[in-house]
Amino acid sequence: MRLSRNRGGRSAGRLSFSILTVAGLLVLGGYYGAAPESSAAQKHRTASDCVTWQWSQPNADKSNTRRILSPINSYNVTSLEVAWTVPIRVPAPPNRWPGVYATTPVVVNGIVYTQDLDSNVYAIELRTGRVLWVKMYNSTINGPNGVNVVDGKVYGATTSNAFALDARTGTELWSRSLIRTETEGINMAPGVDRGTVYVSTGPGNADAFFTGGGAGVLWALDARTGQTKWTFNSVPLDLWGNTELNSGGGIWYPPAFDASGDLYVSVGNPAPFLGTEQYPWGSSRPGPNLYTNSMVKLNHLTGDVIWHNQVLPHDLYDWDLQNSPVLTTANGREVVIGSGKMGYVYQFDRATGQLLWKTSVGVHNGHDNDNLYALNGEYDKLPTLPVTVTPGVLGGVISPLAVDDTTIYAAVNNHSATWVTQQPPPQIAPFNEATGELVAIDLVTGRIKWTRQYPSSAYGAATVTNDLVFTTTFDGYVHAVRTRTGEEVWSVKLPAAVNAPVAVHGEYLLAASGWPFTPEERAEIVAYRLPSTRGGSQ
Repeated sequence: MRLSRNRGGRSAGRLSFSILTVAGLLVLGGYYGAAPESSAAQKHRTASDCVTWQWSQPNADKSNTRRILSPINSYNVTSLEVAWTVPIRVPAPPNRWPGVYATTPVVVNGIVYTQDLDSNVYAIELRTGRVLWVKMYNSTINGPNGVNVVDGKVYGATTSNAFALDARTGTELWSRSLIRTETEGINMAPGVDRGTVYVSTGPGNADAFFTGGGAGVLWALDARTGQTKWTFNSVPLDLWGNTELNSGGGIWYPPAFDASGDLYVSVGNPAPFLGTEQYPWGSSRPGPNLYTNSMVKLNHLTGDVIWHNQVLPHDLYDWDLQNSPVLTTANGREVVIGSGKMGYVYQFDRATGQLLWKTSVGVHNGHDNDNLYALNGEYDKLPTLPVTVTPGVLGGVISPLAVDDTTIYAAVNNHSATWVTQQPPPQIAPFNEATGELVAIDLVTGRIKWTRQYPSSAYGAATVTNDLVFTTTFDGYVHAVRTRTGEEVWSVKLPAAVNAPVAVHGEYLLAASGWPFTPEERAEIVAYRLPSTRGGSQ
């Protein structure tokens, strides 16, 4: 651990200290004084009124809004300074794919809980950066991952097992294997609600990714014992008649939970993608391949499907609908927002699953309907190989959204992939050729309000506090922009490439550099703090 009082970051402009202080106090007075909301803001408030001061869930709250109240705003963000750093304890050669850290931490009772890509769990005192304990698993996964802390227990997963730890000591309370085959794995932070832990397997792990036989199964586990309550098969276990070749489904981020306890999940893609020489264009898995690339609402007591909406049947290009669903209210209507690597943001009616609108974000180069051509056997309309497709397998909206009262914020990657043959994997464009965007979308209409361009991929999701939205880019920067205009007001360089979002808790901003490319670069968690703090948030 390194303690520092050095100020970090770049400011988009210069303000005198006196003006900054006065303006900041005025804004803080509004936030801390709980000024009444306008009727328009109240109309857009989520049904569960989930806006919180505590980043106690992987996406801030059970609605997955990634919205947090805090004293940090556009007037004082430039004064953030490094409070402490903690090294990420993964021994690895430089440029280990896909880095060593790719999660959002949670903060409960003044303790930061997080997990690295070897499944090791850390408990860190927020105020000081002192490491209280580390539970070592040394189980490598590709990510995303992370933990959820509820009622004194830390819930998480390795590549094969779900587990519960004592939040005070890190002692393991229970652990159980969920995978059925060696080609399955777990890559998600669990969801926890009403005494149930939700963990999904997926068709891949660090050693075998979409190689055949893997099926995504969502497990509902008793939070106290780890015993199974029910399971939901996101794809049929017979894998459309070819278990040796096909795979698919799985859930990559935590579900959303409504006021009744029912849950909403976004399901990943089918495979192989594109296909094989014998079975081109996914023909080994004929049909739409339910429930892949679908938004699904499940009964929390039974796991029964209440409704589903498949936005991309017979996916060809690994275009998951993988991000956590977001629950909110738009113009008085309860809705759920979805997004994924296909480069679209979708809004559904929460009661019926009806698609209300969809909005394309980022660069698309003309292949959005190829899945339908393959599904319908219109092979003459499909491209001749080799073909370069944007967004590629690491493109589109690859990390979670954030939502406030009026706007959806999406971090977007313009990263292509080239298929030379039908057989995966494709050739992925060099990371230094990819670009990123932060896109603001009107919550009611789906219209794009503004777009901010970045010279590097925006892997860092979106996080909203007050009048700022944060994201991170692969070149190692944390960015803060104004929610109304997209104007960047602050950025800071971390000590290595960034493959993870930030979290905000009180006067703290938590970030991490998780992908060192050289021996000189450092993988570490970095806590920034407003300098006027005395004693720290709990």
